[in-house]
Amino acid sequence: MNFVFISPHFPSHYWRFCAALKENGINVLGIADTPYEHLLPELRDALTDYYQVHSLEDGNAILRAIGWFINRHGAIDWIESNNEHWLAQDAWLRTMFNVRTGPQLAVMESYKKKSAMKAIYHKAGIKTAAYIMAENIDKALDFAAKYGYPLVAKPDVGVGANDTFRLRDEQDLRKFFAKLPLTPYIIEQFVHGEICSYDALVGQQGQPLYETGNITKVSVMDIVNEKIESIYMIVPEVAEDIRDAGRRTVAAFGVKGRLVHFEYFRLSHDQEGLGKAGEIVGLEVNMRPSGGFTPDMINYAGSVDIFRLWADMVLHDRIFLQEDRRTFFCVFVGRQDVRAYAHDHEEVLRDWGHRIMYTDRMPEALSGAMGNTIYLAKCINQDEVDAFIDYTCKRLA
Repeated sequence: MNFVFISPHFPSHYWRFCAALKENGINVLGIADTPYEHLLPELRDALTDYYQVHSLEDGNAILRAIGWFINRHGAIDWIESNNEHWLAQDAWLRTMFNVRTGPQLAVMESYKKKSAMKAIYHKAGIKTAAYIMAENIDKALDFAAKYGYPLVAKPDVGVGANDTFRLRDEQDLRKFFAKLPLTPYIIEQFVHGEICSYDALVGQQGQPLYETGNITKVSVMDIVNEKIESIYMIVPEVAEDIRDAGRRTVAAFGVKGRLVHFEYFRLSHDQEGLGKAGEIVGLEVNMRPSGGFTPDMINYAGSVDIFRLWADMVLHDRIFLQEDRRTFFCVFVGRQDVRAYAHDHEEVLRDWGHRIMYTDRMPEALSGAMGNTIYLAKCINQDEVDAFIDYTCKRLA
């Protein structure tokens, strides 16, 4: 089997996908814009062949690279990056080379545009926040009169909280339109709730092979804008209503043969037009693995190797789990340098080192959404999770 992996060097831990493919006897053919000798040794060991292009944004260069691989290794079976940035290009390449083991170009609008996602969520029987395209102030004022403030303005194409704004009142709304971005934006009603995710490995027939999920205590938008702690956790067992919503979303989007990260709100109180407290509302879909440290957290929580499970899906369309494996909570806490905490870093390590799996300082480019100092802790129950969060986030009076 020949697997073309686009951008295997970034994110840096993606060498683990390549290594798992190699362990399954698959030829891993890498394409990136980095000299071969600058790749991580682990990645070089995993690659069967490599083609450097001057830019991964150059579609013609990628076409030539894949043609070169075909001449050397034969027909291509998979083309994948597992990366949001290259999602549409991956689909274009599959379409060009008639590689059917992944989404084609025709479905990319619903995979990338938040406005288009909503229609598919509705097809799955899942409600979403009302929205309008941010085209003119009069239309937006009418929308605000109907749904009230706050409102949320976000790029129609984009992930996370990048360039996302909470519009608290008419003054904020007018300020937003006074400097309306050039890229298309949507304006949504504000949803009051906790963000939950459905993170799944979907088989080649659309069947769920491995399912987990996270609960996000603080929205990324608030972390970025309010400089508060980043807190979320991978749960040992995904909630049944999230599992049901996730499976219906997989079916509605026609997902096959990939890792996905779907986001939902769990309403904190009754909200007209959306549902009652505790019910699920669709937020957005991400047709790739969850980013950052989440793959490691999935491994810690489930006592699994999600990279190996994914490679087993590619080769066997099934996975192999240890019957006696234990499951845990894995919690992420990101502290902010601008906050003064009751317990310093050394105290956190002293009192919680037996649970902390990883800690690090984040580079400035990532600290906005993740915090400056981050901790990953594996906990045996919710009480321990709550105690860890309380301890690490307690501020000086």
